[in-house]
Amino acid sequence: MSEPTVLPRRIAMISLHTSPLEQPGSGDAGGMNVYVRHLALALGELGIGVDVFVRGAAEPRAVEMAPGVFCHEVPAGPPGKLSKEDLADHLEEAARAILEYATGLGPYDAIHSHYWLSGVVGLRLADAWGVPMVHTMHTMGKVKKLSAQTEESAARIHAELLLCREADRLTANTPAEVQELVDLYGAEPEIVDVVEPGVDLSCFHPGVCEQRQGPVGSLRVVFAGRLQKLKGPQILVRALGILARERPELDVKLSIIGARSGAKELNLQKLVESEGVEHLVRFSLPMPAEHLAKAFRCADVVAVPSYSESFGLVALEAQACGTPVLAHRVGGLPHALRHGRTGILIDGAEPASWAAALAMLATDPALRHLLGTQAAVFAAGHGWEQTANAAITSYRRAMDRCAALASGTTPAA
Repeated sequence: MSEPTVLPRRIAMISLHTSPLEQPGSGDAGGMNVYVRHLALALGELGIGVDVFVRGAAEPRAVEMAPGVFCHEVPAGPPGKLSKEDLADHLEEAARAILEYATGLGPYDAIHSHYWLSGVVGLRLADAWGVPMVHTMHTMGKVKKLSAQTEESAARIHAELLLCREADRLTANTPAEVQELVDLYGAEPEIVDVVEPGVDLSCFHPGVCEQRQGPVGSLRVVFAGRLQKLKGPQILVRALGILARERPELDVKLSIIGARSGAKELNLQKLVESEGVEHLVRFSLPMPAEHLAKAFRCADVVAVPSYSESFGLVALEAQACGTPVLAHRVGGLPHALRHGRTGILIDGAEPASWAAALAMLATDPALRHLLGTQAAVFAAGHGWEQTANAAITSYRRAMDRCAALASGTTPAA
């Protein structure tokens, strides 16, 4: 692969359904919010201007996130919040609104769209502006159908197939995701770049927490994320119920940080009551990053039981705090942590397997300490600057391809 030659000066990012200004952990706000926000800020630190376009419900407004980095809320569709499913019916309207609003902004060297809804709009903008487009899936409908047995719309699958054909470049979080794009969507491997997510090391870092000094048999578990079945918090509650019945000598408590999300909400409180573990579970609303980091530092282990996860930013953030991770061996999670070195990967979503792993960690504080120490070292090499530099390489390759096509020459791989 030839090295790109053109340096981008300004990027238009499209993140329609979720804003980098929103609090992760509620509604449709999650790891993608963190990704878009910190990638934009890291690009700004490197001298590249960024305009992030999101769907707003009222009047247009611009918020300066950092010098040269702006979030623009552009109205599209009916007033009020829209679910991802409903927003899919207003993509052409969103494209027209951004085209009208962005008059006088730019010019842009490339578009970077996030998630399939934004990708559909990004293709329209790329055609209108005559610039290349890089697309990041974040999650994929076919992968979710296979791993989590979810129902995904035909419109989504069609759009993702289109994006794999029409985007100038695709970025994937891990080599495993590259393979999914190739195997499930027929993407050409030579147009896919691996751009690993990062972690805010100024916020997520090791620190002292006296609550960690519990006796052998004690374990403080934290789950952080949207409260939906796909994220798997119900697996932890059922595992806790098993431990309460079968290993009553253990003192395992679970802190659940997040809010209900999605069309099919998960009633965790009812499940907690049916398992008889009300005294072992504490619920907290989504919290700012600095408070979340403190919660991670005071945990003995952070659990990520997702059925599908393109990467798993929570896993990386927890490790950066010096806390080991217990995660489902799916998607990007085997890449986001090192099994047996910085955490433990579990095959399957059976509560009994998770209960056994929690019991093992509860009775082996020395192992937890070793995993946590090695986790902090591993995560320290994953700052957002590395993510930004990898994204810039992808932008430059897309720009070179666009220039080659415009001149009638064969684009380099």
